[in-house]
Amino acid sequence: MVSSDPLKLGMVGGGQGAFIGAVHRMAAALDGQWVLVAGALSSTTEKSRASARELGLAADRSYATWREMLEVESARPAGERVDTVAIVTPNATHFEIAMAFVAAGFNIICDKPMVTTVAEAEALSALVKRMGTVFAVMYNYTGYPMVKQAAAMVRGGELGRVRKVFVEYHQGWLSGAIEQDGQKQASWRQNPAMAGQGGCIGDIGTHAENLLHTVTGLEIESLSAELTSFVPGRILDDDATVLLRMHGGAKGVLTASQVCIGEQNNLTLRVHGEHGSLWWRQEEPNTMVVDRADGTRQVYSRGGALAAGAVAGTRLPMGHPEGFLEAFANVYRGVAEKLRSNRVETMATGGTLAAGVPTVEDGLRGVRFVMKVVESSKNDGRWVKF
Repeated sequence: MVSSDPLKLGMVGGGQGAFIGAVHRMAAALDGQWVLVAGALSSTTEKSRASARELGLAADRSYATWREMLEVESARPAGERVDTVAIVTPNATHFEIAMAFVAAGFNIICDKPMVTTVAEAEALSALVKRMGTVFAVMYNYTGYPMVKQAAAMVRGGELGRVRKVFVEYHQGWLSGAIEQDGQKQASWRQNPAMAGQGGCIGDIGTHAENLLHTVTGLEIESLSAELTSFVPGRILDDDATVLLRMHGGAKGVLTASQVCIGEQNNLTLRVHGEHGSLWWRQEEPNTMVVDRADGTRQVYSRGGALAAGAVAGTRLPMGHPEGFLEAFANVYRGVAEKLRSNRVETMATGGTLAAGVPTVEDGLRGVRFVMKVVESSKNDGRWVKF
């Protein structure tokens, strides 16, 4: 029998004032598969301890630093130490933290982009493979049931050979220089020492690339990119336009921007094939439109008769909306499936969610995408091999 006891989660980062850490914790708790038992939640000892107290963590598992957490948790018996570590710190810190915990045999759930250079991504990928640990990258939009339905249809050939893909991720929250006023989320995202070489393209452009790949399975052959910093004084990009040539002949257009006033979190995907097209929008995630060459249109709804992965990722009947938090939680539930399946010979849950969990290889591809976009943009949009 697979144990029904919650898996033990540790967290690095995500303390007071952090948006994404709270989202991770809510998503992890949604299905009762995880319980947060340990954390090194901030870059300062005082704030880390205070954050742990607010979350009700035991004093002996409230750590001042991630290094202390690694040392103490590693010394605990196998059945008592944390099963997985969630890394929700700024981009530039991911590599050192992830490498240390993976080397000690811990499983990881890491925010995207996974690391900041291709060399780091390759080294981390190699270590994960050598250690045999579970490593998930939090491309949470892959958790939406309708994204899983889109992937089943496109990869299953229902649209025929893919010709053109448009993926757009537009926000407006960085239309002003709020990082210059100390806004926390903007400040680190526009600091190359913390975010890496990509601003908008690393923050949300990686989500767009991953969504395109997840649904179509297409691999990028080459790309031409233009990165722009519209806001005066801004070092990193706040807008990106990327043309894509895919293996097999399909073409793609990827745009990402954080200076589009009026846009909130508008991630949209359109896939056009020989026999049909589909359209999905993250702000209206429970439906997907499919147009066919014979002129018919079908609207698919979450909760209906869908592909196995879409059904597994659905919690409520049709007419009861689900959204961002549930999609996020599907990644956590998929990681739980993977971990529980490693403990027994037969996976009791069927594996439909586990099969769709973004892996360290997805993280590597995402980092390579950012670096190639930066390279092309620095060379006036020259086409570069992927």
